[in-house]
Amino acid sequence: MDRFIIENNICLKKDITGYYHQFYTGYGQPDNPGFLNTLKNTFNTEPHRNLIIARDKVIEILMEDIPDIIKIESLSNCMCVCVPRAKALGTYSNSQLMLRDAIKIAANDIRGVIDGTDCIIRVVNTLTTHLRNAVNIPNDGDEPCPGITVATCDIDTNRIRNQNIILIDDIYTRNVNIDQDCIQALLDNGAKKIIFYSIGYARRS
Repeated sequence: MDRFIIENNICLKKDITGYYHQFYTGYGQPDNPGFLNTLKNTFNTEPHRNLIIARDKVIEILMEDIPDIIKIESLSNCMCVCVPRAKALGTYSNSQLMLRDAIKIAANDIRGVIDGTDCIIRVVNTLTTHLRNAVNIPNDGDEPCPGITVATCDIDTNRIRNQNIILIDDIYTRNVNIDQDCIQALLDNGAKKIIFYSIGYARRS
């Protein structure tokens, strides 16, 4: 696990500490965490067995890394919240939400962690950024922009307020701004402290 800084920009008012488990080098590339692509299940065609293997791999990683983050950051307690997928929650099948399931399972098994996977629920479609240039694939919704999380999600302010939060995503890509805007939305809704964590870190800008 490595540490980095998410720098403030148009979507984020202050620098935030982040951690990632490994580099994401690109689909099909050597040493790439391909299990993340499996778990995303974009086209809803992955065999169930493959999804379970990928989910369990993520759980294993979270069970290793999250306690280390808690120790490094001296957090007596925290809530694990996941960055929502791009489309409204109801448009996905259960087999496309297994990253969320992995975070939920891990959060419930780590001492001092609260499961906050249902604290941010996407209700309005946004652009799926990794399909931005795909041909003949429906991809409606706005591009990431300042305030898009608040505009397209239901946020449980009562649960978020005054919490130390570890915000979790599968892959962090620096200039996309999905994660930055989600962090700012949590801060604006009263979160005490935010630490960001992703399984993969995309080296491209």
